[in-house]
Amino acid sequence: MNIKNTLLLLTLGLGTSLVAAQAEFDLPALETLSMTSNRSLLASRDQVAAARFAVDSAGAFPNPELEYLTGNTRARSPGGNQGDARSVSLTQPIDLPWRRNARIGVAEAGLESASAGARMFEADVLARLRVRYFDVRRREGELSNAREDAALMEKVRSKIALRVETGEAPRFELIKADAESLNAQKSAQAAGFRLEQSRSLLRQAVGAGLPAEFRLSSRLRDVPALIPLDEVRRQMAESSPDLARSRAEMVRAERQLELERAQRLPGLALKASVDEDPDFRASKIGVVVSIPLWDRRRGPMGEAAAQLSRARNELEAQQYSLSQGLEVAYQQYEIAQTQVTALETAIVRQAESALKVAEAAYRFGERGFLDVLDAQRVFRAARAELIAARYELATAWVEIERLRAMPEGSKQ
Repeated sequence: MNIKNTLLLLTLGLGTSLVAAQAEFDLPALETLSMTSNRSLLASRDQVAAARFAVDSAGAFPNPELEYLTGNTRARSPGGNQGDARSVSLTQPIDLPWRRNARIGVAEAGLESASAGARMFEADVLARLRVRYFDVRRREGELSNAREDAALMEKVRSKIALRVETGEAPRFELIKADAESLNAQKSAQAAGFRLEQSRSLLRQAVGAGLPAEFRLSSRLRDVPALIPLDEVRRQMAESSPDLARSRAEMVRAERQLELERAQRLPGLALKASVDEDPDFRASKIGVVVSIPLWDRRRGPMGEAAAQLSRARNELEAQQYSLSQGLEVAYQQYEIAQTQVTALETAIVRQAESALKVAEAAYRFGERGFLDVLDAQRVFRAARAELIAARYELATAWVEIERLRAMPEGSKQ
């Protein structure tokens, strides 16, 4: 009896810590909070800012080069003058349009890739958050059912104890009832610990902005309506961050190949200089041409071409993978929806009715205690299957939302 009381107190203690929670959140509120407090998301946005500055760097014109030399002149023949000698030269590289445009194109494609990568990371963070949210809802349902089972088993045990005292039932039934009651309380305690763990994982997914004590306002069954498959396919093709990033990487590889080809062409620079010695002052202006004689950029061009081929193959693979993943997610959603409907409308109700009949028959001496236990196990298993089916339905919806990942401001 002491062990049973200890388990019961631990279970009630876990429940008290949950009831004492003050702040209440629904799923949209948690998503909004995560967008502002999740440090990983903020870091991904910093990466986009860095890529934006890289575009500015690519568009910058080359700086001029100023050269100053000074020294002495000495006459090597009679009558020559000696004294100070100075030379000043200014070289301005010319940013040729075909190089400049290709370089800026590489940086702009990098910005598109970084932006799409940030959106993809945001979609992954939201997907993890939603899965954790529905996992908390699942664990709460399991804890509620476990407490009901423990309370029900305690009532049955009390009735059996009374029958044993009056001699209406053998003592074996009380021993069995004690074991089942302890097992039910142990299950309730384990469900409470799993709920606490799930709540910690949800707080980790949201960020430090979520307080340690919180409540969730909606239920596991509150899964948003699903958009038709054809509409999601269209949205995914247009706005999927995975595809957007792959397309941006392909464009960047194309621009990089153009840049490497442009690097083979001669480079130009304007140069002006002034030379002074004791006898003369010479002013010069001209053009500096870099001749690609030895380095024809064969290696960089081949590397850029290989990267472009890789980017194209990865884009096609990504399109196929996302299409198949979307179909699998919809199939999982339909399967889970069918299971939820069957369990809610028939199986759970029938199992509950069977339990009530078994309990009534036991009270009137028509059935044994083992029949009651069997009916309880069937009812418990049906409720557990219903919670699992609702959770699978929610996770299938989360995966579909992650795949379509509409950009902010255009979500329906």
